[in-house]
Amino acid sequence: MKKSDKKGTKREIIYAFIDSQNLNLGTSKDIYRNRKLVYRGWKLDYKKFRKYLSNKFRVKKAFLFIGYIKQNEKLYKSLKSYGYELVFKPTVKDNQGKPKGNIDAELVLYSSAIEYPKYDKAVIVSGDGDFYCLHAFLDKNKKLFKIIIPNKYSESSLLKRFQNYKIFLYREKDNLEVKNKNGRRR
Repeated sequence: MKKSDKKGTKREIIYAFIDSQNLNLGTSKDIYRNRKLVYRGWKLDYKKFRKYLSNKFRVKKAFLFIGYIKQNEKLYKSLKSYGYELVFKPTVKDNQGKPKGNIDAELVLYSSAIEYPKYDKAVIVSGDGDFYCLHAFLDKNKKLFKIIIPNKYSESSLLKRFQNYKIFLYREKDNLEVKNKNGRRR
């Protein structure tokens, strides 16, 4: 399945599968432990993040799994223009009336069945332990490349087994944060 580049060298085809909610909240939310701030959230620049995936990991396709909300069409259009392939999940309202679209099943289905024959290696973007079985499956089949975790404080303890695959995104904050026109953080 490997593709040949211009020099005839075989290159692995790498796909990214992104849990948008985990990525968004994992980068943007402040985290407190014992009432002490241990992590200051920041705003991820999704355009820069897509370039980061391409440049650092040679990701050919980046699937972004996201709950669909009609009012967010402008956002979806922007994300598509940055190079993401959006996979939508219908949303429902939780007890507080907030929309919720749990995408775990879709991410597992796409990475382990629908897209599985089309790539050599997978990058999973989430610190969620719900993907433990997916990581184990991809690892066993030598298809797991990296697990990108938004921050070390929101990483599931179930991911300890996968130390060799883990990358913490907060370490790239200076390169991936939304900046205003003056180059300052927002």
